[in-house]
Amino acid sequence: MPDESLPDLSVPSGWAKNVKSAILHVISLAHFAIVAARGWAANSLNARVRLSSENDRLHQEVQLLREELRIKDARLAKIDPRNRPHYPATERMAILELKAARGWSLAQAARTFLVAPETIAVWLKRVDEEGPASLVQLPGPVNKFPDFVRHIVQRLKTLCPALGKVKLAQVLARAGLHLCATTVGRMLKAKDQKWPPGKPKAAETVEEHSPTQRVVTAKYPNHVWHVDLTVAPTGGFWTAWLPFSLAQRWPFCWWLAVVIDHFSRRVMGIGVFRSQPRSRQVCDFLTRTIRDVKARPRYIICDKGVQFWCKPFKRWCKRRKIKPRFGAIGRYGSLAVIERFIRTLKDEGLRRILVPLTLGKMRTEANAIIAWYNTCRPHTTLGGKTPDERYRRVASACRRPRWEPRARWPSDSPCASPQAKVRSKPGIRLELVVDYFQGRRHLPVVALRAAA
Repeated sequence: MPDESLPDLSVPSGWAKNVKSAILHVISLAHFAIVAARGWAANSLNARVRLSSENDRLHQEVQLLREELRIKDARLAKIDPRNRPHYPATERMAILELKAARGWSLAQAARTFLVAPETIAVWLKRVDEEGPASLVQLPGPVNKFPDFVRHIVQRLKTLCPALGKVKLAQVLARAGLHLCATTVGRMLKAKDQKWPPGKPKAAETVEEHSPTQRVVTAKYPNHVWHVDLTVAPTGGFWTAWLPFSLAQRWPFCWWLAVVIDHFSRRVMGIGVFRSQPRSRQVCDFLTRTIRDVKARPRYIICDKGVQFWCKPFKRWCKRRKIKPRFGAIGRYGSLAVIERFIRTLKDEGLRRILVPLTLGKMRTEANAIIAWYNTCRPHTTLGGKTPDERYRRVASACRRPRWEPRARWPSDSPCASPQAKVRSKPGIRLELVVDYFQGRRHLPVVALRAAA
């Protein structure tokens, strides 16, 4: 077309001052037009048009990515090679993998990643080195916990040796670190320590079927209570003369009466006696417990000891409209709940201290153990909740936002049960903080905090 046929375009005065802005506007308009045309082509009835639209989009994406890389490389190339940051060991392996996939020579790989060819040659020479200090390393699994998490688990096991892997997982979940029991078990085995084999769990049903009584199941707090007696020795019972045993009374032992709410596993009260209490003393203890908690149960489950299998106890229950239910010793599920608590009371409490010989100090120690058990110790049957959380129907500490020590773990991915949101960005370092309830070292209170 002859030049004289072209129309004359008037250029605004001062146009040279707005060239850069005009370029941005032109590119934006071109992007708008291309996207509109590509959208029409992507919905065309012609398959070739749709394929052409997809190819054109992918080709443009490749060109834009290359431009991004060119801009980033231009900035890094201005830094003196001796002052450039080093590639991590896992990134070195990724560079060698890309070199093999591309078929690059040493010079091509070095030019692409702004390093010397000799550096790539050293990486290839030392690619088979092992150990944490190796120059080239494979990336660790996304779900692998850092080493400090294993240290936290092993340290907690050292401080609280009575806790098993399930209980350790529940304690850490309450502190904000969610680990499954199998993960805790592997971390403990990594220390090459052998712990005593676990005993079978206690039965969780209230009462076994019997021909004379129906099964009672707790449906809400203060529906079903358990009561039982046990002894807390101040020393050994053996003696060198007949009957080769000391009397089961103070000062050789204390008698304890315990009341537990079946629904929440909360200890409602504990009584301390110098000798085996009579039925009237047990009734007085139950009366004080009902007055303190301002609630009374509908059922009380107990064994057929002389304190319970008698007319005074039955009359006491009848006056307060409480139905007694009697369990059978040795029968599955009959008295398992309170027997399991008595085991915890002794294993994690009384057997770790020098049992006091004065009544006031013994009551103080027993009440401290009960308060720690109700408020700080997670319960397996309750899914990691404490008895107080279940009794008062409040949210469990396990449901609070959690810590995520794995740097590459997606924030929206599931964690060990129970599920909880991530408290801060993944990859945070933690340290174990163990406090002690009322200063008693056998009653730990575990917490985690971000390392400085």
